[in-house]
Amino acid sequence: MNNEDFTIDEEQTGEVTKYFLKGRITSLNANALQYKLDDAFSKGQTNVVLNMMQVAFMSSAGIRVLLMFYKKAKEVGGSFFVESPSENVINVLGMTALDEMLLK
Repeated sequence: MNNEDFTIDEEQTGEVTKYFLKGRITSLNANALQYKLDDAFSKGQTNVVLNMMQVAFMSSAGIRVLLMFYKKAKEVGGSFFVESPSENVINVLGMTALDEMLLK
């Protein structure tokens, strides 16, 4: 899925769905991530990993999406983590005290 400066690639490994995010997650494109994750959960894919190595920026809209799906995964007995975060993502998650909850 493309949205100008933001892309999402998907990889399925057993029961885990991994998304490779690249670019800037802004209020203009965070809904693309939300739609992708909604689709995954509606298909029963409740163990999700977001690889955020190539995320250059994440706005509060991106944080909202991460929290929404973290809660949704926990409600259905799944898992939701961020792996390989970029320095910018580490900083944002640290400032919002979400790093311990979301980082794998």
